Amino acid sequence: MFLQKAMTLAIADQMKPVMNRYDLGCLIDQLYRDKAYRGETIERLQKKNADISSFDTTMTNLEDAGVLETGKLVDNVNVYRTLSREHASEADIACCIDPFAYVSHLSAMEWHGLTDRLPKILFLSSPPPAEWARHAKNRMRRDIGEDRLVDYLQAGLPTLKRYRFTRIRRTTVHRHASAHLGAYITVKGTPLRVATLGRTFLDMLRAPDLCGGIYHVLDIFENRAADNLDLIVAEFDTHGRKIDRVRAGYILEERLGLSHPAFDRWLTDVQRGGSRRLDPTADYAPRYSERWCLSINVEG
Repeated sequence: MFLQKAMTLAIADQMKPVMNRYDLGCLIDQLYRDKAYRGETIERLQKKNADISSFDTTMTNLEDAGVLETGKLVDNVNVYRTLSREHASEADIACCIDPFAYVSHLSAMEWHGLTDRLPKILFLSSPPPAEWARHAKNRMRRDIGEDRLVDYLQAGLPTLKRYRFTRIRRTTVHRHASAHLGAYITVKGTPLRVATLGRTFLDMLRAPDLCGGIYHVLDIFENRAADNLDLIVAEFDTHGRKIDRVRAGYILEERLGLSHPAFDRWLTDVQRGGSRRLDPTADYAPRYSERWCLSINVEG
């Protein structure tokens, strides 16, 4: 077979709705090294390794043949629609483009069945740029191999980059910077990654404006927190900041009347004489929780 056919088959075998230039660079690099695919020799591969010239030529040929397409699914020309998984969700597509992103906030709330609101925005969490770049370097070492990476880079082949995209199909995408990589579950058989249920409750108190607003958040805590109390406590104990635990302690204990051994521990996080607020997005209010030293800047 020829290289274009081998690439077409290799792309199909990935079963991804979209691939970025780095994904495709890894495929063509492997084909040049193996000189075969599915046990069949690839003809006319004279060079030992692929280079940027052969890569660009192959991409053009694949676009001309309709195997790859840019511009329709995602507003970034470095992301290609493939012929696989035509009915993939916007969240699936986003997790293919950014290998370190996961669905979070109101979108995760909807996935976990916590809210009946249908988000018009796809909310994602992804590491901050510097942290993202560090993860990308480690990922390239694993994908390409430490011994092969120097040749790959010298050939000018695409590196793993944090591609910008603000839209998938007609859905607006909001990417939130989160330093806590790994607070997600991977949905079996899909590229989808979603914030864990515990992390979703934590995000609701950290950024209620991305979760339907503080009143929607309080309603969800009222209706669902008791059934998931141990899971919530474990997440706040492990990954919560002091203010996160203070807010959660007030809601769970004082507002909802729940009890847990962790609440007494969380009282050590209380800050006397401070100006901490229940809703971090709203102004300070004089109504106050003496036990949790927290301004209750919500009504009701």
